[in-house]
Amino acid sequence: MSVESDGNQQTFGRGTAAGVEAARPASGSAYPVIATRNLSLTFETDDGPVYALSKVDLSIHKGEFVSLIGPSGCGKTTLLRVIADLEQATSGDIEVNGVPPQVARTRRDYGYVFQAPALYPWRTVIGNVMLPLEIIGLPRAERHERARAQLALVNLTGFEKKFPWQLSGGMQQRASIARALSFDPELLLMDEPFGALDEIVRDKLNGQLLKLWAETRKTVVFVTHSIPEAVFLSTRIVVMSPRPGRIIDVVDCDLPADRTLDMRESPEFLKIAHRVREGLRAGHSYDD
Repeated sequence: MSVESDGNQQTFGRGTAAGVEAARPASGSAYPVIATRNLSLTFETDDGPVYALSKVDLSIHKGEFVSLIGPSGCGKTTLLRVIADLEQATSGDIEVNGVPPQVARTRRDYGYVFQAPALYPWRTVIGNVMLPLEIIGLPRAERHERARAQLALVNLTGFEKKFPWQLSGGMQQRASIARALSFDPELLLMDEPFGALDEIVRDKLNGQLLKLWAETRKTVVFVTHSIPEAVFLSTRIVVMSPRPGRIIDVVDCDLPADRTLDMRESPEFLKIAHRVREGLRAGHSYDD
């Protein structure tokens, strides 16, 4: 039996509209949090080379919420994995917080949220959140303090001793986000974290993620297939072409800071969504 959250009261944080505005990137940053230049990646397989990314130039600054969107197989997740040093580029350059991805990884500059929660079923919720802190070697008392603080941030206080199988899918993913934030990384990488959830839960978690972003002021790179999700969450949307992944367009989302789901029917929202959709179409026509 799973424990379902209260649809009216469960939230990720206590962010306000002013908080969202404060989380927007300040101008004049010394360097981008992420910078790629002419980045390409080719996988060598038994059937020949697979060209995953081609000449990707992208800069992401502190406090931004940037979504990567494109068709399946376009290299969105591959680009995220290159940022995380889980894949290495074939050519070109990339820096994360001003250093190579390998250095950023060893400094624990980022937290990574996978498509599935990837929680260990034999560990309690708080045990899962504490896992990175155990690996780091923090004292037990500090591990508990940090884990409880992050669970409170995603409103899972009271579920510390539950096991993952006792939680709903949305709550499991929130626990995964708490784990990614447990060591206070500057950058949060999210690979379609809500893609497997139903639309109602997904809409709810989108709103809660915005509040969490406002409260933590992290830089977020978010992979999605959903145009409405990308427009609702982002400060910018990076539109990618089919493989090999190239950047077709970068769309600013200058919607008001206080975003609600009702905004998705507004002319401003639909205008941005239309531009993203046109970019996706242009990417397909490029290969014709």
